[in-house]
Amino acid sequence: MKKFLASTVAASALALMLGMTSARAEDTVDPNAKQGGEIIATYKDDVTTLDPAIGYDWQNWSMIKSLFDGLMDYEPGTTNLKPDLAESYEISPDGKTFTFKLRHGVKFHNGREMTADDVKYSLDRVTNPKTQSPGAGFFGSIKGYDDVAAGKAESLSGVTVVDPYTVKFELTRPDATFLHVMAINFSHVVPKEEVEKYGADFGKHPVGTGAFKLAEWTLGQRIVFVRNPDYWHKGLPHLDKITFEVGQEPIVALLRMQKGEIDLPLDGIPPAKFQEVMADPEQKARVVEGGQLHTGYITMNTTMPPFDNVKVRQAVNMAINKARIVQIINNRAVPANQPLPPSMPGYDKEFKGYPYDVAKAKALLAEAGHPDGFDTQLFAMNTDPNPRIAQAIQQDLAAVGIKASIQALAQANVIAAGGDKAGAPMIWSGGMGWIADFPDPSNFYGPILGCAGAVPGGWNWSWYCNKDLDAKAAEADSITDPAKSEERNKMWSAIYDKIMEDAPWAPVFNEQRFTMKSARMGGADNLYVDPVHVFINYDNVYVKDVQ
Repeated sequence: MKKFLASTVAASALALMLGMTSARAEDTVDPNAKQGGEIIATYKDDVTTLDPAIGYDWQNWSMIKSLFDGLMDYEPGTTNLKPDLAESYEISPDGKTFTFKLRHGVKFHNGREMTADDVKYSLDRVTNPKTQSPGAGFFGSIKGYDDVAAGKAESLSGVTVVDPYTVKFELTRPDATFLHVMAINFSHVVPKEEVEKYGADFGKHPVGTGAFKLAEWTLGQRIVFVRNPDYWHKGLPHLDKITFEVGQEPIVALLRMQKGEIDLPLDGIPPAKFQEVMADPEQKARVVEGGQLHTGYITMNTTMPPFDNVKVRQAVNMAINKARIVQIINNRAVPANQPLPPSMPGYDKEFKGYPYDVAKAKALLAEAGHPDGFDTQLFAMNTDPNPRIAQAIQQDLAAVGIKASIQALAQANVIAAGGDKAGAPMIWSGGMGWIADFPDPSNFYGPILGCAGAVPGGWNWSWYCNKDLDAKAAEADSITDPAKSEERNKMWSAIYDKIMEDAPWAPVFNEQRFTMKSARMGGADNLYVDPVHVFINYDNVYVKDVQ
């Protein structure tokens, strides 16, 4: 997997160097798929938003991708980039100018044709600090970003509408990740008139160009998507309707799926039922395993005493028994020793991380002026197994004198606390742990460890900001020559080694994701778009028994 991902990044870099043009081949539609039918999926928690500029968790990420499109996307089942709303693109030889030709006749759900003006508006909106998008930092290489982020400008000077079907991006530096950024949800295109109509409630009234349209949203009960008959991609989607039922406990959802009442229990297989499911051949046959570039971690708010002391943070790293936590989730993960997962380019194989050492942790706390420990709070998502993992972390911390009260809350509340500088001293990220937006080491830095993510509403919940590392990260991302990919990876390894020295996190494990589908669902190969994103590709899912 690592070799494949590394070659994908190199291919993107090669495209930058050669100034090549890429055009999309039409996706292959499953010949067994028939039009029609509907499925029912469940979530424990309600969805917070369906606004692509705001939504940023695994729960709403797949739903947003079904309602909206971007200039780029990934070929189903791979990490290979392809044009999407763009018909083609051209990159200048210096890697600093990207010109996209748009498809003609693509319509928003309100019936209006999408044009280059909509692309520019969407990028201006997502980078405007008034939007409070957690993804704004992804666009930092576009000319004019700093002025927009500082509130000095309302529009990105580096995004130009050439004509109704051509949009040009000018960057301040070569950026090996830019095409990946154009594929993530934050880059999805929205219609200005609908955003202005609904204002802050646009996330409850989403209008995009995607395969499905929102038909109903009854808060706390259900969200209903229906097929977009005007979808530009011929033959898709297959389903006529998707109903997302919320407020469903994962164990109840699994039982309902086993009875044939629902099709997708989207919170996955409850850990308490995992062994039982895997021991039953009939149930195991319906299990879908999503390999993912994932790290689960404990954040420590570096602006809050006593976590503003690096020795305290290092002590926490040494206090956590990661092997025991992995056992709690039936060994569906491996212990982590750094932010990057093992399959990611830039992962430092020689780095050993912090050992589990209670005595050394106590000594560090004493050196930091806390020989008797201290009281704090540990926030965690309230879906199993996260409360149990939080309890294990609580026990480990207690063994070194740190008394952490657990705040087990809904996902949205934990995310809100993390995005508030005064909100949470410690967070267990489980259920929200980082899954790569794209297969590149930079993606584990900017949004969750870089200064750009340490903003209100951001995902840098440790509020760690090292401007020297930001500069080194920008230098690494300016290397687009595939012959220098190993040099770039080493630069990223050094950045993450320094981060671990500063210890804003305690990395805990790298997890695989397991869920199930009902026997009537087809498109097993497309249930997940690719091993990076673990997106459920609703566009390609179909019902086998449709006549």
